[in-house]
Amino acid sequence: MPVDPTEAAMASAYTPEEREAVYRSISERRDVRRGFLPTPLPQELLDRLLAAAHSAPSVGLMQPTRFIVVRSIETRTKVHHAFVEANQQASQIYTGARLDAYSALKLEGILEAPQNLCIVCEAQSTQGHGLGRQSMPETAVYSTVCAIQNLWLAARAEGVGVGWVSIVSPDALRSILTIPAELMLVAYLCLGYVDGFGNAPELERQGWERRKALADVVSYERYQAREQP
Repeated sequence: MPVDPTEAAMASAYTPEEREAVYRSISERRDVRRGFLPTPLPQELLDRLLAAAHSAPSVGLMQPTRFIVVRSIETRTKVHHAFVEANQQASQIYTGARLDAYSALKLEGILEAPQNLCIVCEAQSTQGHGLGRQSMPETAVYSTVCAIQNLWLAARAEGVGVGWVSIVSPDALRSILTIPAELMLVAYLCLGYVDGFGNAPELERQGWERRKALADVVSYERYQAREQP
């Protein structure tokens, strides 16, 4: 009797409980900016998270992602000063009520989280022999972003909070962390145990922005623009 291809495919699927855990991690992932606990992550847990990131897909198997673990309070203080300076500049695009709302936001946990993680991309690496990067060289950086998402989902499953600090000058981070010019800075993360995870993204809970419905971002066969609210 011929094998049903659908049944064959389903045979490799996870159990319902395992699938639920995966989707739960995706749904409950949060960009954490507050509530970090002072207890450092055990090295074996940090290693698991970094291994999850390192196992992410990468174009041409180039594995361009590099990780810089930052624990020193002296270094984190320098990064925090760079954030404060960048945040002051960023706030200048807002006025009135929107400026008030921006000023009330908690946008980083650099000093609260006992470890930070800077993630860079070696976009010109010869590993992978250029496969997949001729038409779209950006795929090297996309590969690093995949690694970040892997780490983020694994961290949520471990009860570890992650916060992405994008309000900081790349040049300042290069200087503080002695990052070579040929490496592209992609992310600066705050990482640690937290006192809880919000039931919705913080920016949504604070009224900064609302999420779009899935139906508003999906097209079939050709792109269809949606009216903005």
